Amino acid sequence: MSKRRYYTYIMASRSGVLYVGMTNNLARRVREHKQKEADSFTARYNVTRLVWYRAFPRPQDAIAAEKKIKGWLREKKIALIEKENAGWTDLGPEVMESGHGGAV
Repeated sequence: MSKRRYYTYIMASRSGVLYVGMTNNLARRVREHKQKEADSFTARYNVTRLVWYRAFPRPQDAIAAEKKIKGWLREKKIALIEKENAGWTDLGPEVMESGHGGAV
């Protein structure tokens, strides 16, 4: 059985703009957002803080979660973040330093 993991994640700006995405390498993707190498939306709105993520064993599960969360109202997304990260702490540095969320 493969140990590869796939991630659905939420990035936020300090002003509260949210971005929901999916990746197979969370550490790399967070780094891209922080360095503003990723898509223009996150760069334009300074969306650089990882505030929530979840790992899945199959890509289709991560894609389904991403689509589901993208369909939620903002209030529901905020409730999801605050359930696990009440202070909206940037989880990015820990993920990038530990390599957690990288391809296995």
